[in-house]
Amino acid sequence: MIILGSASDFNVAEKAIDILEILKISYDVRVASAHRTHEKVKKIVEESTANGVEVFIGIAGLSAHLPGIIAANTHKPVVGVPVSVKLGGLDALFATVQMPVGAPVATVGVDRGENGAILAAQIIGIHDSKIRIRLSNMRREFFFKIKKDEQKLAEKLTGTYYNRHSFEIEDLEGTVEDDPEVYNDPDYPDVAVIAGSYSDMKIAKKTTKFLDKMGISYYSTVISPIRHPKKFEKYMDETPSVKLYIAISGLSAHVTGAVVAFTEKPVIGVPCAIKLDGIDALLSMVNMPPGVPVATLGIDSGSNAALLAAEMLGLGDVVVKNALKNFKNNMNCEK
Repeated sequence: MIILGSASDFNVAEKAIDILEILKISYDVRVASAHRTHEKVKKIVEESTANGVEVFIGIAGLSAHLPGIIAANTHKPVVGVPVSVKLGGLDALFATVQMPVGAPVATVGVDRGENGAILAAQIIGIHDSKIRIRLSNMRREFFFKIKKDEQKLAEKLTGTYYNRHSFEIEDLEGTVEDDPEVYNDPDYPDVAVIAGSYSDMKIAKKTTKFLDKMGISYYSTVISPIRHPKKFEKYMDETPSVKLYIAISGLSAHVTGAVVAFTEKPVIGVPCAIKLDGIDALLSMVNMPPGVPVATLGIDSGSNAALLAAEMLGLGDVVVKNALKNFKNNMNCEK
C-alpha cells in the first residue's frame, strides 16, 4: 500500500510504481494527510493491515509525519520516502527517520521512490522466493546499465594521454539463494547484527536485547569493511542463510553500504552519534543510489532496528508476529 501525503508527491510515487510493476507486486495508491485527514490515514492503515497488506510505503514532504502515523497503527513494516519540498528535503527526512521506540520507519533517501519499492520487495522476498528471483534479475539489469554507461563514457575520452586498461570482470552473479532448504536452514540464525567498531557496541547491545525479547535468533559481530575488507568479505560469504542484516555504525557509516554491495536481502541501518551528533552517519546511510536501499532508522535507534526486523520476519513467521504484537500492546514509553 502506497500512501501519499499530497497528490503533489506523485512524481516520487511513480518511481516506486515502476519498480513494483517490473517485479509484478500488487499495490494500491491512496492520498491521505497525517495532519489534514488523520482519521482517513488510520482507517486505510487498519483496514489494509486486516486485509493482508504486507508493507506500507509512506511518501511525504515538509513536516512528514505520515510514515510515523502509519507505523503507529500497524504491526507491518513501514517504508518512509521523504520528499524534497523545502530545505532540500532534510525537514522531511528528519521527521520520517527519527521515530520513538515502538514505531520504526525504514527510511530511504530523499525522493528515492524506487528504493522505497525495492526495499518493500526485499522485505516481501524474505518469505517469497519468486520475488527474490525477480529482484536478483533486476539487480543484474542495474549492473549492465552501469557497464553500458562506462562504454559510452570511454567513447568520449579522446585525450592524448588517455590510456584505457582492460579488466577481466565477470558479469554480476546474483546473491539470491534459490534453494529453499538452504535459505531456511534452521542451523543459521535469522539476523546478522554487524557493528562497525567497538564504539558502536552500546547500540548493538540494545538491538540484541530486543531481538532476544522477540525470540529472534541472530549472529553478532564487530567488523569494519574499511579496516578489514578481506575479513568483512569473508564474513558476508559465511552468512548466506540469514534473512536480513542489521548494520550499526557511526562517522562515515560505510558498513551499511558495504553490506548492500554483497547481498540482495534487506539491510537495516542504525547510525550512531560519534561526531556531529550522528548526522554524518545518518546522511551517509540513508542517501544510497538507486537499486541498493538501506532501511535507515533514527540515530542510536538500536531498539527500533530489532522491532523493524521483527515486523519483517513476522510477515512469514506467526511466532515472531505474535511476540511483536504482544510487545507493542504492552509497551511502556522507552528510550
